[in-house]
Amino acid sequence: MSKTNLMHVVCFCCLLFCDLLIAQQITQDIPNKNYNNRFGTEVRGKNAIVLAIGASVPNADFNEPLFELYTHIGYKRFFGPYVDISFEYHKFNLAFKDEFNEGFMSFDLNLELTLFPYKSFTPFVFAGGGLNAANYFTSTDSKVQAGAGFEFLVTKAIGIKLFADYNYLFTDELDGKVSGEANDVYWRAAFGVNFYFGKRRKHKKIGKDVPTVINSNPIIHYKN
Repeated sequence: MSKTNLMHVVCFCCLLFCDLLIAQQITQDIPNKNYNNRFGTEVRGKNAIVLAIGASVPNADFNEPLFELYTHIGYKRFFGPYVDISFEYHKFNLAFKDEFNEGFMSFDLNLELTLFPYKSFTPFVFAGGGLNAANYFTSTDSKVQAGAGFEFLVTKAIGIKLFADYNYLFTDELDGKVSGEANDVYWRAAFGVNFYFGKRRKHKKIGKDVPTVINSNPIIHYKN
């Protein structure tokens, strides 16, 4: 592995480690009030289905890269209010003017950190690894990726978002041309929608024999 590749791997590992440290610290400082002021209830369920559409652009061995169509579908599972893990499928084209235009897909696994989960508007960051494949799996390559974005809640269970990610491949042959020591990379940016479902916390059912304010102070007093 070249020094450049090693530096990229170290940087991504550091980013993931920082993600975990920040998430752990924030989780320890969870505020008592976990309801959204705008909706008056808990927002962003424990699971989410993600749909997105945008553009992709390569940074490889040819000149004049072009923006091409990019689509995305995924599933997120939250582990606490701040951290989730996402499984994603991406379909996109990468092109250079008059030189190269091919279809690709990637299967990504990301760790994501939502900075303000109880707010209607929040930034988020993510990082992880994945598999990049040409159409019909004629070639496959491993990669790492990282990105960031913003989300705004339209309802308590639907959020719209704008995000971008950087994808570093462990190959210099993505575009069929090998030039220099640097491996190929590409960028993606998109507008998306998160559809949340499932309650974050299970509310325990209170038994009849457990003292409560209502049980201790009934409105109607029964005579013996």
